[in-house]
Amino acid sequence: MTKSQLNKVLTPFIAIIIFLILWEVLVWAMGWPNYKMASPSDLLPSYKNYWPLFLEMGWQTLWRTILGLLLAVAVGTGLGMVMGFSLTMRDALYPLLVGFNAVPKATVVPIIALIFVGQHNFNTVLMAFMISFFPIAVSVSIGLSTLEPEYRDILRSLGATQRQIFWKIALPKTLPEFFGALKVSVTLAFIGTNLMEIVSPHGRGLGALFDSGKINSDYPLMFAVLIALAVLGIVLYYIVVALEKIFAGWADRQPG
Repeated sequence: MTKSQLNKVLTPFIAIIIFLILWEVLVWAMGWPNYKMASPSDLLPSYKNYWPLFLEMGWQTLWRTILGLLLAVAVGTGLGMVMGFSLTMRDALYPLLVGFNAVPKATVVPIIALIFVGQHNFNTVLMAFMISFFPIAVSVSIGLSTLEPEYRDILRSLGATQRQIFWKIALPKTLPEFFGALKVSVTLAFIGTNLMEIVSPHGRGLGALFDSGKINSDYPLMFAVLIALAVLGIVLYYIVVALEKIFAGWADRQPG
Protein backbone atom coordinates (compact mmCIF):
# COMPACT_ATOMS: atom_id res chain seq x y z
CA MET A 1 0.00 0.00 0.00
CA THR A 2 1.43 3.37 -1.04
CA LYS A 3 1.65 6.38 1.27
CA SER A 4 -1.17 8.11 -0.63
CA GLN A 5 -3.45 5.07 -0.30
CA LEU A 6 -2.58 4.73 3.41
CA ASN A 7 -3.47 8.39 3.98
CA LYS A 8 -6.83 7.90 2.29
CA VAL A 9 -7.60 5.09 4.74
CA LEU A 10 -6.19 6.67 7.89
CA THR A 11 -7.44 10.23 7.42
CA PRO A 12 -11.20 9.41 7.55
CA PHE A 13 -10.59 6.96 10.41
CA ILE A 14 -8.71 9.55 12.47
CA ALA A 15 -11.37 12.17 11.70
CA ILE A 16 -14.09 9.83 13.02
CA ILE A 17 -12.11 9.15 16.21
CA ILE A 18 -11.61 12.88 16.79
CA PHE A 19 -15.33 13.48 16.22
CA LEU A 20 -16.27 10.82 18.80
CA ILE A 21 -13.81 12.24 21.34
CA LEU A 22 -15.15 15.78 20.87
CA TRP A 23 -18.71 14.47 21.18
CA GLU A 24 -17.85 12.70 24.45
CA VAL A 25 -16.09 15.78 25.85
CA LEU A 26 -18.97 18.07 24.85
CA VAL A 27 -21.57 15.94 26.64
CA TRP A 28 -19.35 15.68 29.71
CA ALA A 29 -18.57 19.41 29.77
CA MET A 30 -22.21 20.43 29.37
CA GLY A 31 -23.39 17.91 31.95
CA TRP A 32 -26.17 16.68 29.69
CA PRO A 33 -28.09 13.56 30.81
CA ASN A 34 -28.35 10.76 28.27
CA TYR A 35 -32.03 11.54 27.58
CA LYS A 36 -30.93 14.92 26.28
CA MET A 37 -27.72 13.98 24.46
CA ALA A 38 -26.22 10.52 24.74
CA SER A 39 -22.44 10.29 24.55
CA PRO A 40 -20.51 7.62 22.60
CA SER A 41 -19.80 5.76 25.86
CA ASP A 42 -23.57 5.58 26.49
CA LEU A 43 -24.09 3.78 23.19
CA LEU A 44 -21.84 0.80 23.89
CA PRO A 45 -24.32 -0.96 26.25
CA SER A 46 -27.04 -0.59 23.58
CA TYR A 47 -24.88 -2.28 20.95
CA LYS A 48 -23.91 -4.99 23.44
CA ASN A 49 -27.47 -5.70 24.59
CA TYR A 50 -29.22 -5.44 21.23
CA TRP A 51 -26.57 -6.50 18.70
CA PRO A 52 -28.76 -9.31 17.23
CA LEU A 53 -31.48 -6.74 16.56
CA PHE A 54 -28.97 -4.33 15.05
CA LEU A 55 -27.78 -7.06 12.68
CA GLU A 56 -31.30 -8.12 11.69
CA MET A 57 -32.81 -4.65 11.41
CA GLY A 58 -29.67 -3.22 9.82
CA TRP A 59 -29.79 -5.86 7.08
CA GLN A 60 -33.48 -5.15 6.44
CA THR A 61 -32.76 -1.43 6.05
CA LEU A 62 -29.68 -2.06 3.92
CA TRP A 63 -31.18 -4.37 1.31
CA ARG A 64 -34.27 -2.18 0.85
CA THR A 65 -32.05 0.88 0.49
CA ILE A 66 -29.79 -0.81 -2.06
CA LEU A 67 -32.77 -2.06 -4.07
CA GLY A 68 -34.34 1.40 -4.10
CA LEU A 69 -30.99 2.91 -5.10
CA LEU A 70 -30.55 0.45 -7.98
CA LEU A 71 -34.05 1.30 -9.18
CA ALA A 72 -33.17 5.00 -8.92
CA VAL A 73 -30.04 4.42 -11.01
CA ALA A 74 -32.00 2.65 -13.73
CA VAL A 75 -34.88 5.13 -13.91
CA GLY A 76 -32.73 8.21 -13.29
CA THR A 77 -30.26 7.24 -16.01
CA GLY A 78 -33.09 6.56 -18.45
CA LEU A 79 -34.75 9.92 -17.75
CA GLY A 80 -31.39 11.67 -17.92
CA MET A 81 -30.70 10.17 -21.33
CA VAL A 82 -34.09 11.25 -22.63
CA MET A 83 -33.60 14.82 -21.37
CA GLY A 84 -29.96 14.95 -22.42
CA PHE A 85 -30.61 14.03 -26.04
CA SER A 86 -33.88 15.93 -26.51
CA LEU A 87 -34.28 19.63 -25.75
CA THR A 88 -38.06 19.28 -26.00
CA MET A 89 -38.18 16.50 -23.43
CA ARG A 90 -35.80 18.42 -21.19
CA ASP A 91 -38.07 21.47 -21.24
CA ALA A 92 -41.10 19.27 -20.61
CA LEU A 93 -39.73 17.06 -17.83
CA TYR A 94 -37.55 19.42 -15.81
CA PRO A 95 -40.44 21.40 -14.25
CA LEU A 96 -42.20 18.14 -13.35
CA LEU A 97 -39.08 16.67 -11.76
CA VAL A 98 -38.28 19.86 -9.85
CA GLY A 99 -41.85 20.15 -8.60
CA PHE A 100 -41.91 16.52 -7.52
CA ASN A 101 -38.57 16.83 -5.75
CA ALA A 102 -39.76 19.97 -3.93
CA VAL A 103 -42.60 18.07 -2.22
CA PRO A 104 -41.54 17.02 1.32
CA LYS A 105 -41.25 13.26 1.20
CA ALA A 106 -42.51 12.88 4.78
CA THR A 107 -45.91 14.02 3.47
CA VAL A 108 -45.79 11.40 0.71
CA VAL A 109 -45.21 8.47 3.09
CA PRO A 110 -48.81 8.28 4.43
CA ILE A 111 -50.15 8.47 0.87
CA ILE A 112 -47.98 5.58 -0.31
CA ALA A 113 -48.86 3.56 2.80
CA LEU A 114 -52.57 4.16 2.09
CA ILE A 115 -52.35 3.28 -1.61
CA PHE A 116 -50.27 0.13 -1.09
CA VAL A 117 -51.73 -1.12 2.19
CA GLY A 118 -49.66 -3.87 3.76
CA GLN A 119 -46.94 -3.82 1.07
CA HIS A 120 -44.22 -2.87 3.54
CA ASN A 121 -41.17 -3.93 1.56
CA PHE A 122 -42.52 -2.41 -1.65
CA ASN A 123 -43.43 0.86 0.08
CA THR A 124 -39.97 1.20 1.65
CA VAL A 125 -38.12 0.46 -1.60
CA LEU A 126 -40.43 2.86 -3.45
CA MET A 127 -39.69 5.69 -1.00
CA ALA A 128 -35.94 5.07 -1.24
CA PHE A 129 -36.27 5.26 -5.02
CA MET A 130 -38.46 8.36 -5.06
CA ILE A 131 -36.12 10.40 -2.92
CA SER A 132 -32.87 9.40 -4.65
CA PHE A 133 -33.45 9.28 -8.42
CA PHE A 134 -33.60 13.05 -9.01
CA PRO A 135 -29.84 13.85 -8.67
CA ILE A 136 -28.99 10.98 -11.02
CA ALA A 137 -31.45 12.09 -13.68
CA VAL A 138 -30.23 15.70 -13.54
CA SER A 139 -26.53 14.80 -13.63
CA VAL A 140 -26.90 12.45 -16.60
CA SER A 141 -29.02 15.02 -18.41
CA ILE A 142 -26.46 17.79 -17.87
CA GLY A 143 -23.58 15.53 -18.86
CA LEU A 144 -25.21 14.52 -22.13
CA SER A 145 -26.63 17.94 -23.02
CA THR A 146 -23.22 19.60 -22.66
CA LEU A 147 -21.52 17.17 -25.04
CA GLU A 148 -19.61 19.26 -27.58
CA PRO A 149 -21.46 19.18 -30.94
CA GLU A 150 -18.10 19.04 -32.75
CA TYR A 151 -17.56 15.52 -31.45
CA ARG A 152 -20.91 14.40 -32.79
CA ASP A 153 -20.33 16.04 -36.16
CA ILE A 154 -16.90 14.44 -36.55
CA LEU A 155 -18.11 11.00 -35.58
CA ARG A 156 -21.15 11.25 -37.82
CA SER A 157 -18.95 12.28 -40.73
CA LEU A 158 -16.93 9.12 -40.06
CA GLY A 159 -20.09 7.04 -40.24
CA ALA A 160 -20.75 6.56 -36.50
CA THR A 161 -24.31 5.84 -35.43
CA GLN A 162 -26.11 7.59 -32.57
CA ARG A 163 -25.64 4.46 -30.48
CA GLN A 164 -21.89 4.40 -31.12
CA ILE A 165 -21.63 8.10 -30.27
CA PHE A 166 -23.38 7.42 -26.98
CA TRP A 167 -21.19 4.47 -25.95
CA LYS A 168 -17.87 5.89 -27.16
CA ILE A 169 -18.19 9.58 -26.24
CA ALA A 170 -21.34 10.54 -24.34
CA LEU A 171 -21.34 7.78 -21.72
CA PRO A 172 -17.67 8.14 -20.65
CA LYS A 173 -18.08 11.92 -20.47
CA THR A 174 -21.11 11.55 -18.22
CA LEU A 175 -19.57 9.07 -15.75
CA PRO A 176 -17.92 11.66 -13.43
CA GLU A 177 -21.22 13.55 -13.06
CA PHE A 178 -23.08 10.27 -12.64
CA PHE A 179 -20.91 9.03 -9.79
CA GLY A 180 -20.98 12.45 -8.15
CA ALA A 181 -24.77 12.29 -8.13
CA LEU A 182 -24.73 8.66 -6.98
CA LYS A 183 -22.76 9.65 -3.88
CA VAL A 184 -25.55 12.08 -3.01
CA SER A 185 -28.27 9.55 -3.84
CA VAL A 186 -26.77 7.00 -1.45
CA THR A 187 -27.51 9.20 1.55
CA LEU A 188 -30.90 10.22 0.19
CA ALA A 189 -31.90 6.58 -0.28
CA PHE A 190 -31.23 5.89 3.42
CA ILE A 191 -33.34 8.91 4.31
CA GLY A 192 -36.21 7.56 2.20
CA THR A 193 -35.97 4.09 3.73
CA ASN A 194 -36.03 5.38 7.29
CA LEU A 195 -38.83 7.84 6.60
CA MET A 196 -41.04 4.92 5.65
CA GLU A 197 -39.84 2.79 8.57
CA ILE A 198 -40.52 5.56 11.12
CA VAL A 199 -43.51 7.49 9.74
CA SER A 200 -45.32 4.34 8.64
CA PRO A 201 -44.02 1.77 11.16
CA HIS A 202 -44.21 -1.90 10.28
CA GLY A 203 -41.76 -3.42 12.76
CA ARG A 204 -38.87 -3.80 10.32
CA GLY A 205 -35.56 -2.04 9.78
CA LEU A 206 -33.53 0.32 11.91
CA GLY A 207 -36.41 2.78 11.85
CA ALA A 208 -38.47 0.28 13.82
CA LEU A 209 -35.63 -0.10 16.31
CA PHE A 210 -35.47 3.69 16.63
CA ASP A 211 -39.23 3.78 17.30
CA SER A 212 -38.82 1.08 19.93
CA GLY A 213 -36.23 3.18 21.71
CA LYS A 214 -38.51 6.21 21.54
CA ILE A 215 -41.52 4.34 22.92
CA ASN A 216 -39.48 2.88 25.78
CA SER A 217 -37.63 6.16 26.46
CA ASP A 218 -34.35 4.36 25.72
CA TYR A 219 -32.51 7.39 24.40
CA PRO A 220 -29.07 5.77 24.11
CA LEU A 221 -30.68 3.14 21.85
CA MET A 222 -32.11 5.90 19.66
CA PHE A 223 -28.68 7.51 19.29
CA ALA A 224 -27.13 4.09 18.68
CA VAL A 225 -29.55 3.56 15.77
CA LEU A 226 -28.56 6.92 14.29
CA ILE A 227 -24.87 5.97 14.44
CA ALA A 228 -25.64 2.58 12.88
CA LEU A 229 -27.40 4.35 10.01
CA ALA A 230 -24.42 6.66 9.58
CA VAL A 231 -22.08 3.65 9.42
CA LEU A 232 -24.20 1.94 6.78
CA GLY A 233 -24.27 5.17 4.76
CA ILE A 234 -20.49 5.51 4.97
CA VAL A 235 -19.96 1.91 3.88
CA LEU A 236 -22.27 2.29 0.89
CA TYR A 237 -20.66 5.62 0.03
CA TYR A 238 -17.20 4.06 -0.12
CA ILE A 239 -18.52 1.22 -2.27
CA VAL A 240 -19.62 3.89 -4.75
CA VAL A 241 -16.18 5.53 -4.46
CA ALA A 242 -14.55 2.17 -5.29
CA LEU A 243 -16.81 1.75 -8.32
CA GLU A 244 -15.94 5.28 -9.39
CA LYS A 245 -12.23 4.44 -9.23
CA ILE A 246 -12.85 1.44 -11.48
CA PHE A 247 -15.09 3.02 -14.11
CA ALA A 248 -14.17 6.73 -13.96
CA GLY A 249 -10.79 6.84 -12.26
CA TRP A 250 -9.35 8.78 -15.17
CA ALA A 251 -11.38 11.85 -14.11
CA ASP A 252 -9.69 12.00 -10.68
CA ARG A 253 -6.07 12.14 -11.69
CA GLN A 254 -4.03 14.59 -9.66
CA PRO A 255 -1.71 17.05 -11.46
CA GLY A 256 2.04 16.48 -11.38
